[in-house]
Order: sequence, then C-alpha cells, then structure tokens
Amino acid sequence: MDPNLRRPLNATSLRSAVGPPWRHIEVVDETGSTNADLVSRASAGEDIDGVVLIAEHQTAGRGRNGRTWAAAPRAQLTLSVGVGAADVPTPAWGWLPLAAGLAVVDAVKANAGVAAALKWPNDVLAGDGKLAGILSEVAGQAIVVGIGLNVTLRGDEVGEPLVTSFADLGVAAPDRTELAAELLRRLGQRVTGWRAGDQRLMDEYRSCCTTIGSSVRAVLPGGREIVGAALSVDDQGRMCIDTGREVVAISAGDVVHLRPNP
Repeated sequence: MDPNLRRPLNATSLRSAVGPPWRHIEVVDETGSTNADLVSRASAGEDIDGVVLIAEHQTAGRGRNGRTWAAAPRAQLTLSVGVGAADVPTPAWGWLPLAAGLAVVDAVKANAGVAAALKWPNDVLAGDGKLAGILSEVAGQAIVVGIGLNVTLRGDEVGEPLVTSFADLGVAAPDRTELAAELLRRLGQRVTGWRAGDQRLMDEYRSCCTTIGSSVRAVLPGGREIVGAALSVDDQGRMCIDTGREVVAISAGDVVHLRPNP
C-alpha cells in the first residue's frame, strides 16, 4: 500500500471548508469509538449539537447490536456527529440515520464519481460490496450519528470479504480531507432538511434504497423471523414488510439481520 494514500487528515483545511450546522470539528489520532465518545460527552452534560469527532483509527468501533469493528489506521473516514433533536418530533428521529446514508451517496458521487445505493437500515453499497456503514444512538435530546466510509480499506485487513473501497471499485482513492469536507457539507444539508421535515428527503431515500421491492428475511431478537416483500419505508423510517398475511413495520432497532430471501 502506497503510504501517500493513507496520509493524515488536514484538520485545519477541513475546518475552513465546512460551515454550519457543524460548529466544532475535532480530529484525534486514535480512540475506541467516536460514537461512544460523543454519547459519553452528552451523558456528562456537554452540548454535542454540531460537534464532529473524527478518528484516524478506531480500535473498538461499533456496529448495530453491539458488533465491534476495527480497521487499519487512515484507511477509512470514521466520524461521529452530534445532532440536536429536541425540536424534531420523536417519531421522525428514525429518519436521521437514513438521511446520513443519503449524504454518503451524495458525497461519493460528487467527490469520486461513484454511484452508490442504500440497503436499509444502515449500509451504503457500491459494486458488489459494502462501502460504508452508519450507526445512530440517542443521547438525551441529541442523536449521535456515526459513519464509517471505506477509502482504501481492503477486506482482508478486517476479515470481511464483502467490504469494498474506492480501490476495489477501480476508482482512484480520493483525498480523505476533501472527501471528509464533502461528506460533512452534504450531511449538513441533509440534517437541515430532516429538521425542516422536508418530504424530498424521504422520496430520495426511497428511490435509492435497493431493499424496497425485494424479498427479505428479517431476523429479530430471540430468533423470530419476518419473511416477505419489502414494500417501502414509512414516515418513521421503518421498513414495511408484506408477509402475505399482514404488513409489518420494523424499526432499525428491532432487527438483528435483514437479508435477501432466496
């Protein structure tokens, strides 16, 4: 691996390139989990609205349902943002991580010309693999949204063959500082739309979501399964599945796995 492809982020350039709603951007060399750090700060009484925490290396990154994730240093963009949610109706909170997925799709298209799609609830797909993952956690009246976007990460570095990156897609690896700035700008736009209740956000998500229209198997805690056709995503960000007997709406927090049903 060419070391120039994994250069450190330029925090000064990043801060000058990104504006509201992000009011504080912090870049650290290493941490366990950027999500855990921001949740901890919120629990301690800190106002995390508009705070961005980026780690060059996460040693205990978290996925959904407590799954852990660690990647090679500077091979990804690993960041978490704090978003104040007090003025947004609680039923709409489930749409924020979906809006973040749209922001990733926007950013990789604008910055690298990569066409990506969304798998409900938290994956960004490109080619035959997973380009990014998203995790949101409620912290009082704020929501922490974490994004892990693969830049030069290889599947063999993390033991995940379905991981993909720009290199795997045959695209020159973008400058991570420029990509981070693009992602934060796009995410800021999506957060603003989410706070305003912009219906276009929902329409655009539904048009980008490859889960809709497919046959799926949703595995819930305790081993319960829901099998059927994924119809749409409702106004609370839940996936609606037609089992043939009824339509069941499941939230991201309800699902252990959502997989295609052969």
